[in-house]
Amino acid sequence: MKLLFSPTSPYARKVRICAQELGIALEAVMVGANPSQAADPVLAAANPLAKIPTLVLKDGRAIYDSRVIVDYLDNLTDRAMAPRSGDARWAVLVEQAACDGILDAALLSRYELAMRPEGLRWSEWLAGQSAKIERALDLLETSARDAANPGLGDICVACALGYLDLRFPDNGWRATHPQLAVFFAAISERPSLKSTVPA
Repeated sequence: MKLLFSPTSPYARKVRICAQELGIALEAVMVGANPSQAADPVLAAANPLAKIPTLVLKDGRAIYDSRVIVDYLDNLTDRAMAPRSGDARWAVLVEQAACDGILDAALLSRYELAMRPEGLRWSEWLAGQSAKIERALDLLETSARDAANPGLGDICVACALGYLDLRFPDNGWRATHPQLAVFFAAISERPSLKSTVPA
């Protein structure tokens, strides 16, 4: 299986970490992912949305959206990154949605600051994105984490925090969310996280 990815994509990082934790080897193929440029032809041929990550199976079929890819990989092994059923499954999937929401807000803020001319930036909109991030971090701060035996929720949290460090290093989330800071320091020592840190 081939994973079409960009090294700075937190969504692709989530898939790469989960694959490593599950013991699944993926051929990582780096593709262009700049939204201001034409779609990478390899990516667009596999995924009509030209979004990363995209998993290309041996038979040529493509699976896309990080949540769908992780669920697909999770069903290939006996180790469940997320519970298979019941309330515990829905709790983990909601946690994943919260983390993806952090990433969505951070990515949109990144585009606004990096791609829009300064005089056209919408400060109120940026403040709204920051508020989403803070509310989600407040929620995640209250949840139990397991850095030694991480499940899907733990990996999603780590990817969200890692992306904030990458793109918004002055965010200061550690000062306001000390439990997340302790967790992130511990889980960041895992080989799956070390090998996927964006360059």
